[in-house]
Amino acid sequence: MLIRSNGIELHVQQRGAGLPALVFLHYWGGSSRTWRHVIDALEEGFRTIAIDQRGWGRSDKPESGYALADLATDAMGVIATLGLQRYVLVGHSMGGKVAQLIAARRPDGLKGLVLVAPSPPSPLGLPADVRRAMVGAYATRKSIITTVEQVLAPNGLCAGDLETVIEDSLGGAPAAIEAWPLASSQEDITTLTPRIEVPTIVISGEDDRVDPPDILRRELLPRIPQAQLHLLRGIGHLSPLEAPGAIADLIRTFARAVMADRAAPTSATGC
Repeated sequence: MLIRSNGIELHVQQRGAGLPALVFLHYWGGSSRTWRHVIDALEEGFRTIAIDQRGWGRSDKPESGYALADLATDAMGVIATLGLQRYVLVGHSMGGKVAQLIAARRPDGLKGLVLVAPSPPSPLGLPADVRRAMVGAYATRKSIITTVEQVLAPNGLCAGDLETVIEDSLGGAPAAIEAWPLASSQEDITTLTPRIEVPTIVISGEDDRVDPPDILRRELLPRIPQAQLHLLRGIGHLSPLEAPGAIADLIRTFARAVMADRAAPTSATGC
């Protein structure tokens, strides 16, 4: 379906039923399809809402408006239109940073936060020339495959998931492709994340070369005191595609605990 939010049309995939609703935000280069295997495992028992963020997938591709605040307002408009009263935000990488900003606003109805290989609230710690080079990572089929093999999922993806990554990356708007490495990844929301008050879990692949566990321990966890870290062995940055079953299990356990007003699960989990 298409939902108008913040002046643009956003494509939204909605499935299932049950509480809490799960709202999924994807990574830079992805789309709602990034979550398809995770959602397949969660559809029974949960209402799932996966958003193509502006500039990606089948959503509008404006020439501007890619700051974190824009992306957060887009998502909140979808949540308001759907009338979600009890929901958990699930954000991956870029979507994880957007989810942090939303949670810091303390919206009504937000019951929990799941951060999957999230970009931390501090600016991306890469030199400007490296960030400029990132813009070209999604330029061609060959460059995308190289990026996946060397950075995003060095332990490999199945052929079908690799094709999804290639299609989604090639379909991104030029403005969206440029905005994350050159601008929004550099936004500093470290003064806002301590305002997050809902239960939070952080899921990180031990082999993540983009936002590795050590960076999350240093830049994210101290700023969300209630957050619990879960590590997935042998998994890289594209964990929703590499380990969807493990992620679905963690989300399911967490969401049920949140709705029962129990503490978030604390034990680390491997795949």
